[in-house]
Amino acid sequence: MSYPPYYGGAPSQPPHGYGTPPPGQYPPTYSQPPYGTPSYPPHQGQPPYPPQQYQYNQPPPQGYPPPQGYPPQGQYPPQGQYPQYPPQPYGQQPYSQQPPPASQGYYGAAAPVVTYGGQPAYPSPGYVTGQIPQGNASNEVDALNKAMKGFGTDEAALIRVLSKVDPAKMQLIRYTFHQRFGKRLDEAISSETGGHFRDGLLALVRGPLEQDVYNLHNAVDGIGTKEAVLNDVLLGRSNADLNAIKTEYHRKYNRPLESDVKGDLSGKTERMFDMVLAARRTEESAPVIPQQVDADVTELYRATEGQFGTDEVSVCAVITARSDAQLRAISQAFEAKYRIPLDKVIDKEFSGHLKSALHQILRGATDRLSRDAQLLEDTMHGLGTKDDLLINRVVRFHWDRAYMAQVVGAYQRRFGRSLAARIKGETRGDYEKLMVACVE
Repeated sequence: MSYPPYYGGAPSQPPHGYGTPPPGQYPPTYSQPPYGTPSYPPHQGQPPYPPQQYQYNQPPPQGYPPPQGYPPQGQYPPQGQYPQYPPQPYGQQPYSQQPPPASQGYYGAAAPVVTYGGQPAYPSPGYVTGQIPQGNASNEVDALNKAMKGFGTDEAALIRVLSKVDPAKMQLIRYTFHQRFGKRLDEAISSETGGHFRDGLLALVRGPLEQDVYNLHNAVDGIGTKEAVLNDVLLGRSNADLNAIKTEYHRKYNRPLESDVKGDLSGKTERMFDMVLAARRTEESAPVIPQQVDADVTELYRATEGQFGTDEVSVCAVITARSDAQLRAISQAFEAKYRIPLDKVIDKEFSGHLKSALHQILRGATDRLSRDAQLLEDTMHGLGTKDDLLINRVVRFHWDRAYMAQVVGAYQRRFGRSLAARIKGETRGDYEKLMVACVE
């Protein structure tokens, strides 16, 4: 039996460049290796997925900034001790040994965006799909079928099975359920549950890639745009994940994601999301080069505090193109040089969706845990609960259980109460139990 298109996903071979499809092919097609093999050739000494960098909220060291340059949380060496540039994979251009040109503005202005290359990252777990999953999910599938069979539904069993599995196991559960019972798990759940409880279960069952695509389509479909959803799904993502999202969106809806997003935005915000969706962000494996940090800091100041008015496009070009490590270095160097935090400059110079988007990228690089704790609180603060955002943010963080535990700790430190208790105060019934199970 062929598996339904619902289980399609990212290509399992390296993208051409940074997501540019081969001529005449969109999305590109690739042969799928057996499930369980890495989607890109493994690199010497590199684990199947790059380790998560969670420690974004460490205070700067004493004597900050140190005399040798601008520290990016301990990642690049002092001046005069720079390592050799790493070899360039997949046909990338070699690094230039020359310092970057003097800044004259980016993205349509005189000076081009300078990119640093870097070893391409693997897609996140759940973003390389399409293979027939291997393993045994019989116990989980039998439990799910039993919970929905006959009169009534065993909601506790659905929560117990679905709230704790990782993306690979969820894919195996979906596949096994369809093979065994001839129906899709999401459709079975839709017919047996309702309300926000159903929405939460479906967010889990779809898996991270399919849920991202579903959310993006809802965000741009119809009247109005759900700006927070665009920010959550697209900003601060790796090139590999963005390419997977674009490919799956095109496969599912038969049109490019870029066109749909462009049609719902305007002005400088549209330009910024064009940059993001190009998926040409510097890879996290790239070195942080002090000379380029200095050039970026100078460019950001020129485009904001250093002139009358704001050159929004140039600011967006720098912030959307740099890796998290580079953005940490830029943020620290900007404050050291101009005695004002870069995020405060963004507060002063920007407004609306563009402002929130820039903050989401920058704070994700400088203090991701604190940012994500705040994003969760934002869904519950004030009158009423933003249930769709709460569900999507809880489910997105829960896919990485180690990171979810750190977000829970960050929330406790920032707001002085437990995240689970906060959720219990804002939700009810099986919906409450599902959200709490995801965060605990």
